[in-house]
Amino acid sequence: MKTNIERPDRTHPQSLSELSLAVHGGILRDSTKALRTPLVMANSYELPEDPSEISWSATAPGLYTRNSGHNQVALEEKLAAMEHGEAAVALASGVAALHAVFFTHVSAGEHVVVSDVTYEATWRLWSELLPGRYGIDTTFVDVTDPEALRAAMRPNTRLVCIEGIANPTTKVADVAAIAEITHDAGAILLVDSTFTPPPFFRPIEHGADLVVHSLTKYINGHGDAMGGAVIGGRELIEPIKADAMVDVGGVISPFNAWQIQRGSVTLPLRLRQHYRSAQGIAEFLESDERVAYVYYPGLPSHPQHDLAVRQFGATNLGGTIAFAVAGDSDAQNRFVSNLALITSGFSLGHDDSLIVHVGAEGPRVAAYPEPFQAYGHLRLSVGIEDVDDLLDDLRIALDETFAS
Repeated sequence: MKTNIERPDRTHPQSLSELSLAVHGGILRDSTKALRTPLVMANSYELPEDPSEISWSATAPGLYTRNSGHNQVALEEKLAAMEHGEAAVALASGVAALHAVFFTHVSAGEHVVVSDVTYEATWRLWSELLPGRYGIDTTFVDVTDPEALRAAMRPNTRLVCIEGIANPTTKVADVAAIAEITHDAGAILLVDSTFTPPPFFRPIEHGADLVVHSLTKYINGHGDAMGGAVIGGRELIEPIKADAMVDVGGVISPFNAWQIQRGSVTLPLRLRQHYRSAQGIAEFLESDERVAYVYYPGLPSHPQHDLAVRQFGATNLGGTIAFAVAGDSDAQNRFVSNLALITSGFSLGHDDSLIVHVGAEGPRVAAYPEPFQAYGHLRLSVGIEDVDDLLDDLRIALDETFAS
């Protein structure tokens, strides 16, 4: 199989511009000569005349879709090219991708360091499930404190797990600095980069060994497919394919892989709109006295604003905002119910703007900034609607929530 961007004068996808790569990366031509990778809804492929020498655990395509399907391979090629990684594995969800790394590269008796602010499934995997069932020791640490991170490392530390922009507080990790500490200890650095997709940030270029995405979010971008991916060096990805993909079986479906590859074509364009609108909305919210607090890396008031600008660029500071209106939990819920254009929904990174109210309970909250503990928070994922329409929706909802 061959991508249509392998030409004698341009032999590697990375030599294409970002917009061209998003359009042309990972397109696998077949006998139909279709200009797009066809959707291949098959779970099995025709075997050679003598299949006796085939390894049933092989990860090459052309055997069985759990071992690698046509659309999965096309998506993996595009993701690896977009992240500037050697290889990728696409799986059923972002959590499946996280678990695949943990299952493959961490063993009983080893130690893992995890950011104290992280996605809830990551938190539960490392605070309850994996330590309790497999005897893996976990230390949660403030990764913005280099000395605390260095002190947390042990001789048996195998993995450090962070997020580029943390869910939900938008804490920013200095990936290059953390990579240096991690590698000094002989460990693997995993960056969940769901909030910071390419082309605007590539953790591998800052020293990360593995990058995880919930493809469900920005990379798909249309709220109609679920998937996850791990990208990195081939020697780290191949064991994930062999162990977690083939033998645990968290493989992405052909249809979801096809949907996500189609959605990814517009990723660079969508991200520009997400980020531009989020900056304006964050500034609007911060200026309104009825809003208790706003955490967004693009605001000078954000604790890691300078780091975010240096690491991501002045205009690439994310599409997700954490804030709360003044008042109790009922006030947060009234505000959400008064929104007409912005939808109360659980996910993020979609074409439509989504908001969710999260309370101030649970073990993770102890590591959150004080305002999150006092008010809970609203997580606003800014979509690609016209920013003036979104601002009007927020303004009217605030007026209705605080009407005397």
